[in-house]
Amino acid sequence: MASYTTIEDWQDVEDGYVIDVTIRQTEDKKYPCGWDYSLHHGEVGGDTILRYDNAHEQTKGHERHTRNDVEIIEFPGMLTLYDRFQREIEEMSPVSWNWSE
Repeated sequence: MASYTTIEDWQDVEDGYVIDVTIRQTEDKKYPCGWDYSLHHGEVGGDTILRYDNAHEQTKGHERHTRNDVEIIEFPGMLTLYDRFQREIEEMSPVSWNWSE
């Protein structure tokens, strides 16, 4: 069984919105990039506003989900993707988030 090392795993809820971040490094063959991740921003109990994930990396690749669309993206590396997610959330969210360092 492949091992996983958790790098980030946290959730924050503010004013009806949620950020849920899971980033794990792995040698699991399901994740050829070496990462198993989900970076999610949405309404509590409701719609996804923005999510990046690779839940189906071998068949679909890396995905960027919005309220109305799913697009396949190039994986720029975990740190670059996390920074991109954080910038996008800061631009679109009415909530000021306390990002984990």
